[in-house]
Amino acid sequence: MIYLDHHATTPTDPRVLEAMLPYFDREFGNAASRTHAYGWRAEAAVAVAREAIARAIGAGDAREIVFTSGATESNNLALLGVARAGRSRGDHVVTLATEHSSVLEPCQALVREGFTATVVPVGRDGRVDPAAVAAAVTPRTLLVSGGWANGEIGTLQPIDAIARACHERGVLLHSDAAQALGKVPVHVAAGVDLLSLSAHKLYGPKGVGALWVRPGRPRVRIEPLFFGGGHENGLRPGTLPVALIVGFGRAVEIAVAEREVEAARLLGLRERLLERLRDALSGVSLNGHASERLPGNLSLGFEGIEADALLASLHDIALSTGSACSSARPEPSHVLVALGLPDAAVRSCVRIGLGRGTTTEQVDIAAERIVAEVRLQRAARSSAVRARSGA
Repeated sequence: MIYLDHHATTPTDPRVLEAMLPYFDREFGNAASRTHAYGWRAEAAVAVAREAIARAIGAGDAREIVFTSGATESNNLALLGVARAGRSRGDHVVTLATEHSSVLEPCQALVREGFTATVVPVGRDGRVDPAAVAAAVTPRTLLVSGGWANGEIGTLQPIDAIARACHERGVLLHSDAAQALGKVPVHVAAGVDLLSLSAHKLYGPKGVGALWVRPGRPRVRIEPLFFGGGHENGLRPGTLPVALIVGFGRAVEIAVAEREVEAARLLGLRERLLERLRDALSGVSLNGHASERLPGNLSLGFEGIEADALLASLHDIALSTGSACSSARPEPSHVLVALGLPDAAVRSCVRIGLGRGTTTEQVDIAAERIVAEVRLQRAARSSAVRARSGA
C-alpha cells in the first residue's frame, strides 16, 4: 500500500526506535527513583529529551515542558486547567470553529460547568481574522485557544497576530501545535502562553506528548486534571514512560534538523500531485489556504463524487476524509462545514497527507489511481442519472 495519511499518524522513524529500545529492557528504571543508578539514568534520559523539546520551540527552561499522553491530554489540561484555576477571575473562553475535537469538546465541557464559550468563525481559506478574535474577548475571558496548523485542511493560523490581540487584552493564548512541530517553524516567541505537542505526528511513538507552559509573572495558573503524585511540577501525576519520552525527544531533534529540506521536498511533491489531478480532472477544488498551509497537506474536493466511495475503491492507497479522531462519527467534518462548503461539497472531500516516506513514484501512482477511480465513479453516476431520466 501507499501511505498518504500522515496527518493521522506517522511511522516511527528507525532512528527514533533505536534510541528507545534500551529503555524497554536494560534501562528500565523509574525516573522518579532517586536512590539508585537505574532511576538516575532514567531521569537523565528524560532530562535530555525535555531539553531537546524545549530547545526546538525556543523555551528558555526545559522545566517548562510538562509530559502528557499526547496532544489531546495537553489540550484538555490547558483548557480545563486554566479555566478552573481562574474561575474567580473570569468564566469565558474563546476558540476557533476549525479546532480539533480535543479543543472544542473541553470548551463544551466548560459550558456544562457554568462557563461560557465563544467559537470564532474562519474565512473560506480556514484562516481566522485576528480582529475577530479580539472582538470575541470580554473582560471575563480567561483563555483563547487557536491551533497552529489544521490537521484536515493544512491551514496555518496567524499565531503572532492572534497573540498580540490576546495580550493587549490581558488574555492567555493556547495553541495546539501537534500538526505543526517539525513541519513548519514553531517558536514560543510568537507569543503563545501554552503550547500542545505530540510525538506520533512527527515520526515518534504514540502515547506521549507535552504541554509547554510559559514561566514568569503573572504565572500561568493551571488546576491539574489528575491527582496522585508530584510529577511534572504537580500538573501531571504518574510514572513517566521513559522509552516514549526518549523517542519523543529524538523525533523532535530529527524533525527540526531536517525540517527545511523536507518541507521543500514535500512542497514539490504536493504541487506535483495537485497539478496531475487538475490536469486530468475537472471539478477539483482545494480546501484551505493556497500558500499558508502545511507543506505535505492537500484537502481536495472532487465534484460529483462521494469521498467514502472513492476511498473504498482506492484499497491500495491509505487516505482519509478528515481527522482520524472523528472518522467513526457519521456527521460531516466540522472543519469543512466551518469553511462554508455546501453538504455535497463536504461529502466529496479527501485529505491527503504526504510524509517522510512518500516518493515521487508513489505520488504519480496515487494520481493515476485517483484519476481513474474518479472517472469511473463520475461515469457511473452519469449513467444512473440518464437511466432515471429515461425511466
